[in-house]
Amino acid sequence: MKQFCNVREHLENLRHLLQWTLLVLPVAILSGSASALFLWALDHVTRLRWENPWLLFLLPISGLAVGWVYHHFGKKSDAGTNLIMEEIHTPGGGVPGRMAPLVLAGTLLTHLCGGSAGREGTAVQMGGSLAGLFGRLAKVSAENRRVLLLAGVAAGFGSVFGTPLAGAIFALEVLVVGHVRYDALIPVLVASLVGDFTCSLWGIHHTPYHIAFVAADSGHALLNGALLGKVVLAAILFGLVSQGFAEFTHLIKKTFARLLPYAPLRPAVGGVLVIGLVWLVGTRDYLGLGVTSPDSDAVTILSAFTPGGATPWSWWWKLLFTAITLGSGFKGGEVTPLFFIGATLGHALALLLGAPVDLFAALGFIAVFAGATNTPLACTVMGLELFGSTHAVYFAVACFIAYLFSGHSGIYTAQRPGVPKKPAI
Repeated sequence: MKQFCNVREHLENLRHLLQWTLLVLPVAILSGSASALFLWALDHVTRLRWENPWLLFLLPISGLAVGWVYHHFGKKSDAGTNLIMEEIHTPGGGVPGRMAPLVLAGTLLTHLCGGSAGREGTAVQMGGSLAGLFGRLAKVSAENRRVLLLAGVAAGFGSVFGTPLAGAIFALEVLVVGHVRYDALIPVLVASLVGDFTCSLWGIHHTPYHIAFVAADSGHALLNGALLGKVVLAAILFGLVSQGFAEFTHLIKKTFARLLPYAPLRPAVGGVLVIGLVWLVGTRDYLGLGVTSPDSDAVTILSAFTPGGATPWSWWWKLLFTAITLGSGFKGGEVTPLFFIGATLGHALALLLGAPVDLFAALGFIAVFAGATNTPLACTVMGLELFGSTHAVYFAVACFIAYLFSGHSGIYTAQRPGVPKKPAI
């Protein structure tokens, strides 16, 4: 009763809520607007690539251009999302304001010419860059600038995928493996919600996903032992593939750096390799985002939710295309390609195990991402936001087990180890 009647404490909480809401509102609005601009432009350059297949042969030139600009003008911006994470861990020189326009232009050029990349890295970097710029202009303290950067990450992630709750949790969960920063709950939640709302106000619509399968005992999912066992088995493979993607991408990056000391040449060579892969595989299905395609027979994320919508090795080809694109130095994110890899792997495993294709595509969609980023909580919530709550238990099982089996690697090198993934026995 005494604590309940502590008016001063509750007024202090209210002041904290209002202050941080007002402080992160500009960051959220700017980040949501930047995501809207990016998604609008990304849709246009993707359609332009579909209508002009010859643009693929400019990929080496575009890679050279992006590499040259970053080499001469990017400074610290080339570190991308990892720089933002390092600045949150230990504030240093700050996140340069030039990061936002550079990553926006670099990502659009990558997609225009067919590089296999995503969009979350761009949105997160724009959000972090704008948050850093606002923090400097507003003369915010170093500690509060760290929270503003977290808010920028949340707003960028939440707005680019239309998943504000997952965006908020992702920002709190991604920094340290096994730790969640509860001290920044209010700022990141406000930023992610407002960022997503702002993006929607600009008329941006996100891809809808649907799982038609409903278990006969969906109200008691844990009692469906056979299906749950298949989910566990698939989740182990999701975790192993997410680990493989992270380590393979890092290996390619190190190999390019060792063999090609002059950085601008790396994406140029990477572009040549991607063109060679298209010739080898005989399809362009693994270029760009891969969410949709004008070709009804193409393998896409959406097609993976339907029987016959992917081949048994679609996940591997997308992994290879993406690892070469990003590992060689092209700009973009890893997450949407991870969605593609996970959805097509889930499709293949569903056919192998005799399980529902759409459910397992959705499980792979979120679980491979969970393993590669070490963010099982955020990815479980993303599943709820994208696919509904009917299969919540399966979402959690898939993400948690994939996280366990993804080892100690991840796509973000600035992510720090926190607590072990499994307790000692």
